[in-house]
Amino acid sequence: MRAFSNFLKDESGATVVEYALIISATAMALIAVMPGVKSKLQETFSTLVSSWQ
Repeated sequence: MRAFSNFLKDESGATVVEYALIISATAMALIAVMPGVKSKLQETFSTLVSSWQ
């Protein structure tokens, strides 16, 4: 019973789980934003190319 109690109190793996959650949330946000960024970049570069010609 004492080993189980010690296991429940051990928080050494909690940091890894927290980092994994932060990374996955950041990745999901980036995936959601990328289509909008892509279209804006294409528009900007098209404007630049046409102004140079």
